[in-house]
Amino acid sequence: MTKYGSFPGARPRRLRTTPAMRRMVAEHRLHPADLILPAFVREGIGEPVPISAMPGVVQHTRDTLRKAAVEAVDAGVAGIMLFGVPEDAKKDAAGTAGTDPDGILQVAIRDVKAEVGDDLVIMSDLCLDEYTDHGHCGVLDAEGRVDNDATLERYAEMAQVQADAGVHVVGPSGMMDGQVGVIRDALDQTGHEDVSVLAYTAKYSSAFYGPFREAVGSSLKGDRKTYQQDPANLRESMRELALDLEEGADMVMVKPALPYLDVLAKVADKVDVPVAAYQISGEYAMIEAAAEKGWIDRDTAILEALTGIKRAGADMILTYWATEVARGL
Repeated sequence: MTKYGSFPGARPRRLRTTPAMRRMVAEHRLHPADLILPAFVREGIGEPVPISAMPGVVQHTRDTLRKAAVEAVDAGVAGIMLFGVPEDAKKDAAGTAGTDPDGILQVAIRDVKAEVGDDLVIMSDLCLDEYTDHGHCGVLDAEGRVDNDATLERYAEMAQVQADAGVHVVGPSGMMDGQVGVIRDALDQTGHEDVSVLAYTAKYSSAFYGPFREAVGSSLKGDRKTYQQDPANLRESMRELALDLEEGADMVMVKPALPYLDVLAKVADKVDVPVAAYQISGEYAMIEAAAEKGWIDRDTAILEALTGIKRAGADMILTYWATEVARGL
């Protein structure tokens, strides 16, 4: 043994020496096709309305939404997830604007489909919370509780009108028991067998949704803890996963992303369908706020957070930075 024999024989740092070396041996890579852009379109406005808690994100007009869709296609983004924001006067207890063929979300689907066709996967939020005057994701019973089975009937109607408008993928996000099966049946029975279902399989009751409620003009009083999942639970997500797959989900999702990477990793390990994760409004707002204060490097933090979600097992990531990041990639 030489006098250098005590030095390490294995030197992992050799593979970190230059940017080119690090790029060559990277285990996970972001790609524009991994990204889906969530977008809000608001009824009755002439100019985009900035969302104060989400710098750089707006409630679109119909015209600016079409422009955003074209920009996403040009950047190589895979899909767009549309959320409709109706006029307050059109909200009611049953969320009827959500099933109106001429409601804002259905109009927006047709607009984007006419603008970009099949060049972008058009997805739609299938939930009642934007359209109800009480802000819950379903209809209420006489005691003010969310009525699961009555809500399923409304979801079936929503699936049909969204599919009629030309959507490629519906995203039921209400966390009602049996929602995937009911929606799949409704689509199949109305000649929409090719419309996919992206199941919000593990959607947690999270404090990180705060800015989103401004984005959709939520009327919610109280919380959604009786139907969204308890942040303490993991096994429950595996049960939800099994049920969604049995009911016919084509893809599954974990939401939020960053606080639930362990859930995402376990879901990804269990399934043979595509797995999505939603980097939600609170995750976006934290990075933007810290960057505005000069506390972190914004662009590096964005890529690090998205890479972490990808590393945990996401095939697709919904992120408000989708177009920006895709351009950079």
